Amino acid sequence: MYGIILETFPGQISLTKFLKSIHMKTKLLLLFAAIFVSAASMAQFHLGIKGGANITKVDGKSFKDEFRYGYHLGGFAEIRMGNKFVLQPEVLFNQYATRLDSSFKNVYQDVFDGNSNIKLNYISIPIVLNYKLIGSFLSLQAGPQFGILIDQSRTTLQNGADAFKKGDFSMLAGLNFKVGPMRINGRYAIGLNNISDITDDNKWNSQGFQLSVGLAL
Repeated sequence: MYGIILETFPGQISLTKFLKSIHMKTKLLLLFAAIFVSAASMAQFHLGIKGGANITKVDGKSFKDEFRYGYHLGGFAEIRMGNKFVLQPEVLFNQYATRLDSSFKNVYQDVFDGNSNIKLNYISIPIVLNYKLIGSFLSLQAGPQFGILIDQSRTTLQNGADAFKKGDFSMLAGLNFKVGPMRINGRYAIGLNNISDITDDNKWNSQGFQLSVGLAL
């Protein structure tokens, strides 16, 4: 009998990480589709587009304690669920910006190219529930947001390891104003998980505000 020797190569490790990333993205998209289809089948709904500004920061000893500006673009659906509630799933391209603290090099010596400005690009899937406070004009909204990191240009270390995790989970709360087909909303987002993929005790959490204008089609 001949023995079989299996060897693990770096390419195989990268392929495994890639397949795991694709699996996570597929699960999130299927969850979004299932909620949308099931709710839309029994309620009135509208589709729309939206965009606006992100004012965010990353909390952690490696980052400056300041808010930076980014933006978001995408689409949303409004699914009426009774007289008081409206389910609002969205798919957004979200860009968050942050800046490294001047002492960052004393913490991690192998940061890629030493760039102090970092931009994180996510595909985000918020699923918020609107509760009508004043007719259809003003609503209180809250719900979770799932984020998938898609841009690694400023998030890798010189040794090829990822500095940021592929996914982010946040909770949202805010107000939504409805004026005819126009939607104006402001939200606060707080990250619940550690987005650092570096194995040390330094935790990174995102937080910030999102201001947007939308148009129901």
